[in-house]
Amino acid sequence: MIPSPWDNRRILVIKQPVGVVAAVTPWNFPSSMIARKVGAALAAGCTVVVKPSELTPYSGLAWGLLAEKAGIPAGVLNIITGIAPPIGEAFCNHPHVAKITFTGSTAVGKKLSSDAMANMKHVSMELGGHAPLIVFEDADIARAVEGAIASKFRNAGQTCVCANRIYVHEKVYDEFTTAFVTAVKKQKTGNGFEKEVTIGPLINDKAVEKVERHVADATQKGAKILIGGKKLGGQFYEPTVLGESTQDMLIAHEETFGPVAPLFRFKSDDEVVKMANDVPYGLACYFYTRDLARAFKVAEQLEYGQVGINESVITTEVAPFGGVKDSGTGREGSKYGLDEYVEIKYVCVGL
Repeated sequence: MIPSPWDNRRILVIKQPVGVVAAVTPWNFPSSMIARKVGAALAAGCTVVVKPSELTPYSGLAWGLLAEKAGIPAGVLNIITGIAPPIGEAFCNHPHVAKITFTGSTAVGKKLSSDAMANMKHVSMELGGHAPLIVFEDADIARAVEGAIASKFRNAGQTCVCANRIYVHEKVYDEFTTAFVTAVKKQKTGNGFEKEVTIGPLINDKAVEKVERHVADATQKGAKILIGGKKLGGQFYEPTVLGESTQDMLIAHEETFGPVAPLFRFKSDDEVVKMANDVPYGLACYFYTRDLARAFKVAEQLEYGQVGINESVITTEVAPFGGVKDSGTGREGSKYGLDEYVEIKYVCVGL
């Protein structure tokens, strides 16, 4: 109810489901990415057609089977597998599809958005990231190291919110680097079904080639390999730390999506904020400090949709997930994510 400027009218706002939702999900979290989209869409009253990644189709099919077992009526949740471009084109052009929600690369997201908007469909885009992790001179170094390990090497570095660039104040650079390399040495790469293993394979040969290209470019431009730096066979790559990284390297501007942690030095808050924002992406960022004033100031200056302060694994379904700039539009999770699947209707009632 909205207070009315007229004494003989009442103003209501109601929210109604947008209609049929087409969801396109990635391979790196093949079950939870579906859950994020389907949960909100069903809660809002929409029906959904999901196209999981062709690299992980069985997770999507399992989702469909579980939906049947849970009692979701036939036709409410639908799973379609196959090659992405023609399916995406059908989603964007079909008159019954009201909304496109996509998680994946920025290039594909822009193409889907353009095609969908040609037919005035709703869109939510959760696209690529290039997350900075900043360690200020007053940081709790042990906590920062723990957070950097968890963020950088989670899923072998294959998440859109992984710490891709680690900026360390020059006063604590050596201390942090020594502790970080020591922690990386404890990581074990191999079969994920073995208890001691913490880092698994990359998704395919193309992913390995990108990691190798980034490491080669960085070393050619002056970076020092402090640990790792080699392919282990198949799709496995050693957890790697690059010291003395600089802004002119590919790894400073392209998302690596692999277990490589480049370390950069900085001198001042203004300098590091500028470096952190010097990418077209704006999904997630992290920083470590004990200074409350700095915490608020830097959080507001960083051009990212999500900020972790003294924490680097912050994703939860009860908080809004999404980015700015080339990292997309819209939010998933929380009440804000639910609003992505409804139309807002104004109703004026004369008395």
